[in-house]
Amino acid sequence: MRDSIDCKVEDDSPDITVRDLVKKFGDFTAVSHTSFDVHRGEVFGLLSPNGAGKTTTFRMLCGLLPLTSGKLSVAGVDLRTARTEARRNIGYVAQKFSLYSQLTVYENLRFYGGTYGIPARALQQRIDEVMEEFNLTDRADHVAGELPGGYKQRLSMAAALIHKPKILFLDEPTSGIDPLARRTFWQQIAHLSAKGTTIITTHFMDEAEYCDRMMIQDHGEMLVLGSPSEIRERMHMPDADMNAIFIAIVEQARSRSSSS
Repeated sequence: MRDSIDCKVEDDSPDITVRDLVKKFGDFTAVSHTSFDVHRGEVFGLLSPNGAGKTTTFRMLCGLLPLTSGKLSVAGVDLRTARTEARRNIGYVAQKFSLYSQLTVYENLRFYGGTYGIPARALQQRIDEVMEEFNLTDRADHVAGELPGGYKQRLSMAAALIHKPKILFLDEPTSGIDPLARRTFWQQIAHLSAKGTTIITTHFMDEAEYCDRMMIQDHGEMLVLGSPSEIRERMHMPDADMNAIFIAIVEQARSRSSSS
């Protein structure tokens, strides 16, 4: 369950708009006519069985993969016509942590800040801010490749947020870190969303409770969209954990498909 550590920003305007999104690889349809909005400050989860459309949808949303058809806007910018401009509003944390292992914490942050064109004077201030925010100040001179998993994740978050993006994409961000670091991570996410940063994440099923809303896909199609409580109510499973609900949703959809 999400930690109520901050008062969330109330804003119904969508930071991401998806309409009739389709992605094909040859004759194979990886994502089929999917539509949804993600609002400012929302923690939005993408969930599916492996190979069932989640990763493809995620990559299109953050501008890493072109869509075949449909409409997709990020921070008010059309990804089909202005992908570079849209990506200026995006921070991205990969599952394997895109860090330069031979550089120090400070050097990694300086490099990433430079790639976003932050002026030198402003960059130094911003580095100090994110190191303090993610408790990295005393590790500034440590080589990134030698950091424990939890600290690598903190550094990846700091690097992704150094240019103050409106939207943060997280690809299984807690993979390989211990339970305490995972809890600290979700506390940080709650804090960011409370300040208005929009979060799009793929993650383990036992972390689904941290999402404001989630979308479950299978075979490229959206099966359900809603908050954990809404999905429980819809499935008539008020006391089940999200892993059991996820399995029930996918099995029901596949059963309907096979009998039709």
